[in-house]
Amino acid sequence: MRMLNFNVAATKTSLTEPQWKVLIYDTWGQDIISPLLSVKDLRDCGVTLHMLINSDREPIPDVPAIYFVMPTDDNVQRICKDFHNQLYETYNLNFISAISRQKLEDLALASVQTNSVTQISKVFDQYLNFISLEDDMFCLQHKNSEAISYYAINRGDVKDTEVEAIMDSIVDSLFSVFVTMGQVPVIRAPRGNAAEMVATKLDKKLRDNIRDMRHSLFNTDMVQAGQFSFQRPLLVLLDRNIDLATPLHHTWTYQALAHDVLSLKLNRVEIEEVVDIRSSSGAVRPRSKTKSYDLNHSDSFWQQHKGSPFPQVAEAVQEELESYRSQEEEVKRLKTAMGLEGEDDSAIGMLSDHTAKITSAVSSLPELLEKKRLIDMHMNIATAMLEQIKARKLDMFFEAEEKLMSKSSLDKTVMDIVTDPEATVPEDKMRLFIISLICGGHLSENEVDQYCLSLEAANCDLAPLQYVRRWRSYAKMSVASSAYVGGGTKTVSMFSKLVSQASQFAMEGVKNLVVKKHNLPVTKVVDALMELKSNQETDDYRYFDPKLLRATDSNSVPRNRSPFQEAVVFVVGGGNYIEYQNLVDYLKSKSTGVNMRRITYGCSELLNASQFLKQVSTSFLIIFISASSKDMMFVYLLKSPWHSHFAKSSVAVHRDDNIALYTCGVITCLAAI
Repeated sequence: MRMLNFNVAATKTSLTEPQWKVLIYDTWGQDIISPLLSVKDLRDCGVTLHMLINSDREPIPDVPAIYFVMPTDDNVQRICKDFHNQLYETYNLNFISAISRQKLEDLALASVQTNSVTQISKVFDQYLNFISLEDDMFCLQHKNSEAISYYAINRGDVKDTEVEAIMDSIVDSLFSVFVTMGQVPVIRAPRGNAAEMVATKLDKKLRDNIRDMRHSLFNTDMVQAGQFSFQRPLLVLLDRNIDLATPLHHTWTYQALAHDVLSLKLNRVEIEEVVDIRSSSGAVRPRSKTKSYDLNHSDSFWQQHKGSPFPQVAEAVQEELESYRSQEEEVKRLKTAMGLEGEDDSAIGMLSDHTAKITSAVSSLPELLEKKRLIDMHMNIATAMLEQIKARKLDMFFEAEEKLMSKSSLDKTVMDIVTDPEATVPEDKMRLFIISLICGGHLSENEVDQYCLSLEAANCDLAPLQYVRRWRSYAKMSVASSAYVGGGTKTVSMFSKLVSQASQFAMEGVKNLVVKKHNLPVTKVVDALMELKSNQETDDYRYFDPKLLRATDSNSVPRNRSPFQEAVVFVVGGGNYIEYQNLVDYLKSKSTGVNMRRITYGCSELLNASQFLKQVSTSFLIIFISASSKDMMFVYLLKSPWHSHFAKSSVAVHRDDNIALYTCGVITCLAAI
């Protein structure tokens, strides 16, 4: 908002009578702005026109322009071209990340050559190279996320220079996050993976900036009012391989379901609707139409129910609809009273009695119309979800996976579900079986072969399974599966408010599942680090404090004596709404009226299960498993470049197909050859 006011603090006048302007952005800027500001919000800020920088734009010489772009070569050249064409009255240049000295000189030269120096009003490095999806959630990229994706990090033929470039890109974005927060974090990260590389690079970048007192972005003067805090946040950096089951897990909450089955993107969901189109001859033909809905902070229903189980959301929508209908009937009754004919005393007296009610109804009419719009929107979204749940039997998959994770007995065996002809989506069956391998009981190779035959008969792509089988042959599955204990579901009485004939939802055949509260592996790590608990998994995490004069090893750094009140959790390799909601639920259980904590969840990209499964099927992953011995850590890298980073001066001690086992001191590495 400050940027749209020419980078000056908003005043009462600027809010009521904003200066008209044009907003120019690239695809990066579009992704950043889209979840935060609607077209109406932009209009309220005085933005009359907003366009992509590469679009064909006509000159508007009497209007100032605000640019919000990445400092790429193409964008800089296009801005120079705009100078030459004299498109706007003034140019306010806002770069998403820091522009280099060379590109800044190119802009200066172009402004001199086109005689537009006086038109360049301001040039700012905004350090906004991340996408804020919620007040407590962000991701780094959307349209160009393949550059820093799970596959990009773990593909077998990736070069060292490419890995360095990916890590640098992630570090630049995380640096922007903390510049925006105005705080320098304490960093914790596990050893021997991508998270450690990011932590090391981020520590150096923060340290270098703090040392440069003249240009430091963390000086008190540079921090906006209200942002400075004496309580420093904890940054927990994790690798996606800490938990491979949760990204594939079928979910049951509103927001996560929207992401899983309706492909929620940047807080917008698109639904295919069938509408009847009448031709000129009078014939009616069905036609599919895509309708998009924005789910943002201004939607009170979304804010209240996005973390609720789907059955509760369906009931809440029904209740909102009934409330709206009662208000609508009141308005109709008043309209009937207003329509009384004649001017006798009874009509005038009745009109007088209803005057106050009519005034109230008229004043609440805009609110009522907005309520109706939101009800219709959530009704359509919930209906589309219900269709997917029924068609794919998602309640059955969710319940089975929750029971596998909590070590409970299943109503139907995994084989029964895999061979169930009514479960028609092969991907759902593959997701269930991979979770059963990671979290369930031990299966022999012969049993896995039988499952493979059944999965293949169900038209499943077996590529993701090949990795899991290799993983099982070298690692003890019980180490990872123990991290999921504590979950499960219970089935409560059927939807009492939805089984009536008046309900808009036909919920028959769908289980009313209530999720038991439990902490996922990411949440358990966060809990241990924030609470300073002694934990076998986290005690070995590296410790970085950029404010210390000299970087020291984690073992010799004094730890905080009091628990952290704020944490930023960042997952390298992709995150999901399931982990985000689990952290939100954990925070609610820990926060009290006096002790208000805050946890922000971030990830390199936001993946639903389908996207993650596709990346897993095309790249073999890095897996880190701690052995029972305290002085030995086994690091397994399958078809991965990371052995070049972590297996220096190593000697091959074992070969099997395309897998090599290396040893180096207390590190054992399994890498592709």
